Amino acid sequence: MKRPHGLAAVISILLVVVFGSNPSQAAPTPRPASVPVGSITVSAAASLTDVLPVIADAFVKKYPGTSVKFNFAGSSALVQQIIAGAPVDVLATASEPTMRTAVTAGSVGAPLLFARNSMAIATPPGNPAKIAGPWSLSRDGVLVAQCVIAVPCGTAARDLLAKNGVTVRPVTLELDVRAVLAKVMAGEVDAGIVYVTDVRAVGSKVVSVAIPSERNVMTSYPVAAVRDSANPIAAQAFVNYLRYTPSAQGILRAYGFAKPW
Repeated sequence: MKRPHGLAAVISILLVVVFGSNPSQAAPTPRPASVPVGSITVSAAASLTDVLPVIADAFVKKYPGTSVKFNFAGSSALVQQIIAGAPVDVLATASEPTMRTAVTAGSVGAPLLFARNSMAIATPPGNPAKIAGPWSLSRDGVLVAQCVIAVPCGTAARDLLAKNGVTVRPVTLELDVRAVLAKVMAGEVDAGIVYVTDVRAVGSKVVSVAIPSERNVMTSYPVAAVRDSANPIAAQAFVNYLRYTPSAQGILRAYGFAKPW
């Protein structure tokens, strides 16, 4: 058998180097990155009710084969639903400790922080009880609404009052921040402790009593894909979109949410 000479020899050597001894066993062509398609369900804190659908619209425009449905409620209730096996793809909570419960249970993947929020006092239009700050909430006869302590807005309200040295006996404890806001808008209470973004969302329907930053408290919002998601590619794509894209972060800023970093 003759040995190859000249150009043929060079080609034979290159084939062995690149593909091994059998040129027919070429390296597989790299697969293109998976493009998200299909529907996902996002369980999210009630304080995200206004902003997340806007972000979802932008997400669907970027990935036309997708659709996003939402389940808004108190963060703690959402976590328990997912632990119990609810068919959810993404979880976004209003506090890191709440998300940690889902992480510890093995129900979600690694969370990413995507926003921060601070507290405000909402009163009915005209502020009839003349609420001036957290200290006003302890006055005799002032009717105050708060979230239950089990959800992030309740924990934040507790921390806010402690930071300001105020003791309050709320007349109602609600399961999520939007229920507190509804009590204020209906004129059933003199004030409610909510997030800054909530009072911003409803505009003139309430009066917002600002709290100085040095007397306020903050909460961070994490998001994570659910491990048992029926659509893990789209779920993680939504998580990444919410955290990393200028579009989603710009929408969050427009709705009053701060950066978490």
